[in-house]
Amino acid sequence: MAKRVTILGAGSWGMAMAAHLDRHGHTVTLWEFDERALGLLQSTRAQPDKLPDFRLAESIDITGSLNDAVGDCELLLITTPAQFVRNVLTRVDRNRIRAEAVVNLAKGVENNTLKRMSEVIADETGLPAERIITISGPSHAEEVALDLPTTVVAAGPNEALVTAVQEEFSGGNFRVYYCDDLVGVELGGSLKNIIAIAAGIADGLGMGDNAKGALITRGLAEITRLGVAMGAAPETFAGLSGIGDLVTTCFSRHSRNRSVGDRIGRGETLDDVLASMSMVAEGVATCRSGKELAIRYDVEMPITAQTYRVLFDHKAPGDAVADLMGRSLKAEIWQ
Repeated sequence: MAKRVTILGAGSWGMAMAAHLDRHGHTVTLWEFDERALGLLQSTRAQPDKLPDFRLAESIDITGSLNDAVGDCELLLITTPAQFVRNVLTRVDRNRIRAEAVVNLAKGVENNTLKRMSEVIADETGLPAERIITISGPSHAEEVALDLPTTVVAAGPNEALVTAVQEEFSGGNFRVYYCDDLVGVELGGSLKNIIAIAAGIADGLGMGDNAKGALITRGLAEITRLGVAMGAAPETFAGLSGIGDLVTTCFSRHSRNRSVGDRIGRGETLDDVLASMSMVAEGVATCRSGKELAIRYDVEMPITAQTYRVLFDHKAPGDAVADLMGRSLKAEIWQ
């Protein structure tokens, strides 16, 4: 059934989802906060620095009026960068939110509070957890915008609502699975960005395929350890929001997180890399949260710890690799 959908955030992911939902018959409103970007979108239907060679259909409404956009939708999508989700939602009049579900597509763990995005959304909207759903998986905006085959997973505690969203989002080359492990799906999609930065550093250092394969495997092991400690099911991390998203992000030319790591591995500083980017690499901020979560839950996460030291303590990438390789020997399978 066609729905009235509002998307908060007109970056690459917001534009891609707007295009997908518009293609499949939904009435889409796309909200953009930045006046310059809003004017560009309204006049040209494009943001070349976000999605090159892509234009939004004329049928998609583009607005800068937040409360009007929120108040006139049946599904509310969050596609802003994770660290900005709370700030955006604090500007929304709670009484205007009549959506059947809020669907989160942001991937990150909030700094300072260490809350997952569904928790942040619940805080700021006052909605019960049953009305909040997260969609995650290997889904680069550049490919979704072009209608290339993409498969993701929707997670939430209300099976009926999640399966309804599954139906409403699926169509053509976009397929959605269902999962009841919201914690695992959100953590997998968030923490994989840290490992993608590490994989990029390995690329920048010219470490080869053997190292990258090991990095992805051991990265998944530490993500799973933390996830289980936080109440997730271990099998979730063998799915689309775990290994599927992790592999894609670690190898893709579209991955901003992998690109950040690659440039650092080649000798650039984090400040210089971030200053040159027009979009957000979520893994940089999430690395701070990941390190703190490991401490809070007393979970060993050596790749996250070394990536943090390279990003924020100015540790030489080669020294971080040496320290990882020199760790004490142990059995592979975590019990």
